[in-house]
Amino acid sequence: MYQSQSVIGQTVGAKDAALADCVWPADGLNAIPDWAYTSQEVYDREMERIFHGDTWNFVALEAEIPKSGDYKRSYVGATPVVVTRAEDGSIHVFENRCAHRGAEFCRSSQGNANEFVCPYHQWSYDLKGNLQGIPFKRGVNKAGGMPRDFRNEDHGLRKLHVTSHHGVVFASYSDKVEPIEQYLTPEILEDFNVAFPGKPLKILGYYRNEVPCNWKMYHENLKDPYHATLLHSFLVVFGLLVAGNKSMMLADSKHGRHGIMGSAKTDDLYADVNPETKKEMRSFKDGMRLRDERFLNFVKEFDSPWSVTMQTIWPNLVVQREMNTLGVRQIVPNGPNSLIMNWIMFGYEDDTEEMTRHRLRQGNLMGPSGFLGLEDNEAMKFVQEGVRRSSSDINILKLDSGKVGTSESLISEAAIRAMYQYYRGVMDF
Repeated sequence: MYQSQSVIGQTVGAKDAALADCVWPADGLNAIPDWAYTSQEVYDREMERIFHGDTWNFVALEAEIPKSGDYKRSYVGATPVVVTRAEDGSIHVFENRCAHRGAEFCRSSQGNANEFVCPYHQWSYDLKGNLQGIPFKRGVNKAGGMPRDFRNEDHGLRKLHVTSHHGVVFASYSDKVEPIEQYLTPEILEDFNVAFPGKPLKILGYYRNEVPCNWKMYHENLKDPYHATLLHSFLVVFGLLVAGNKSMMLADSKHGRHGIMGSAKTDDLYADVNPETKKEMRSFKDGMRLRDERFLNFVKEFDSPWSVTMQTIWPNLVVQREMNTLGVRQIVPNGPNSLIMNWIMFGYEDDTEEMTRHRLRQGNLMGPSGFLGLEDNEAMKFVQEGVRRSSSDINILKLDSGKVGTSESLISEAAIRAMYQYYRGVMDF
């Protein structure tokens, strides 16, 4: 693709700071240092303390592994794992790393199997991650082989703790993390149960894309209603999220790490924006109309005041309910300057064919080339490029200054401040 500017792929050395040099700015709640997004050593500590720490990480929907033997490749942080359903119906998560020489033994994204066999030396494992067999375990002709005291049960795959809530599967390296219902907190759980009421889900499709930005920026983006009313023409023109509409930006009251951005669409097909508000919204386009207006139909199907909610569940899950399209996004960190986004779009088993078509139609809002998704991806790319190579080094968070956590205003960065207040405690910054 033709580029009008030179593309500088290297990070300025000062931005790849050593941990010893990472000192948070004095104005701690109103500023984020660039090294939080660009330092490899900071990223490594995040993998250890956050993704491998006292957190529940989203790994799959149960609807993806409905039958015995079903499996799915997934991630906890940057660590590859396998999610399985065993013969007894139980769900298991273990690292995708052979206990022998470390090969990733599971190479398919999804499938059904009776066992897993490493392609290198054919060590085999059952659906719970237990070591089953070793070729030539006792050697050949009484020579070679494993020591007599070698026990298969001591050399299984690294297993994670597993929990499931209403069909959503989480995994953790920690044996100290609280039950998932407590982890989510009451206010987040209430909205989580709207999209996941406990009835069977139906998988509608997948997206996957790379975003060249730090993984935390994606959390910030969905705790930032300020940009939503300015960047996204589709949201403001078609009334999905408009300054002045009934809206909220909620942060969980326990830690401030989870959040919900919510908005209520009016009954009008298109947004009715007053002239003063319109002046501030440069993305608003008068006269923009959809050729197929069925796209804007909102079928009220939940007991909720919101037509749009975006949940961020720390550290790697986004739950989206945008009109009648439903989905989850799994954030997979890929170094300090990149993330992989795995999208799963779903409906319910009891959906009518008409509702399924409607969800698929509205699904064009999301994904890497959706009416909304592509704008976020580009904006975050621009931010990462800026923080990696600039001489200045501070990001400002002063909207709705003095407030940390939930805000009734969309012109607020209070939820982002709450997240970083929690983050600094975990990371010792």
